[in-house]
Amino acid sequence: MPTGSAGRVAELATAALWADSGDAALVVRRLSTPPEGRRWVALGTPGLDGVVFASLGTGGAGHVDLLAVDPAARDRGIGRALVLAAQDWLRAAGATEARFAGNPPCYGWPGIDVRYTPAACLAESLGYERYSVAWNMTADLVSGWNPASWDEEGELARLAAAGVSVRSIPRTERAEVSAFARREWNERWAWEAEQATGCHQAVRDGEPLGFAAWGSRPNWFGPMGTAPAARGLGVGRTLLRRCLAEQAAAGLRQVEIGWVGPLRFYSRAVAARAGRVFWLYRRRLD
Repeated sequence: MPTGSAGRVAELATAALWADSGDAALVVRRLSTPPEGRRWVALGTPGLDGVVFASLGTGGAGHVDLLAVDPAARDRGIGRALVLAAQDWLRAAGATEARFAGNPPCYGWPGIDVRYTPAACLAESLGYERYSVAWNMTADLVSGWNPASWDEEGELARLAAAGVSVRSIPRTERAEVSAFARREWNERWAWEAEQATGCHQAVRDGEPLGFAAWGSRPNWFGPMGTAPAARGLGVGRTLLRRCLAEQAAAGLRQVEIGWVGPLRFYSRAVAARAGRVFWLYRRRLD
């Protein structure tokens, strides 16, 4: 990204991404400070009325992480030209496939929000095929699951009777959480746990059983994971609720649960409902 252009890119993303206007500047900062070792690029038009971010993933995959065109400059082919430029960069960097899909752990969205119809149409016109669907869920902390009515002490006492303790982990003490996430799941979750605003861990007999984090964006929850030994104890529910209670205390009325797997779990634990839908696209780079 050209020196001094970060502010303009954030303004552009805020103007272009109407469904994410409150988070667009944060997403730009997040994509501009990826994990160490990630190869990425930001390409823009001379007047910065359009910008695209791209990065290399694993297994030969390249990712189009963000595409934004000034509303006043649309219908001029800028978006198409930017995606083609991103594909050229990815191809030169060794990618064999390009994706409109999140490149964890540092990503903007799981894919293309279905409400961004022009972006989906552009991807399909360029030969991208839809290969998966991702969901976010929304937890309403006022009219849905309200932390003020939660019996946290009773839930913690029930876990304590099973030998499980739960506590908040400050950023300076997350080495164990990070190692646990890396060992049980992947490097992506380990990085997210380290970067999160809030993080909680469950332990039994000195061994970690689960963790949950929030704050990749202020109103987003995740990731969360529980080890097989914790299943059936209600550890995940308690970790989730503690995180959402912290977010409510920070002034949030709704929390977005990103890239959801078990819809039923979140629906039952915090009355979350299916919200945003993302289409994931890919195409070969010949």
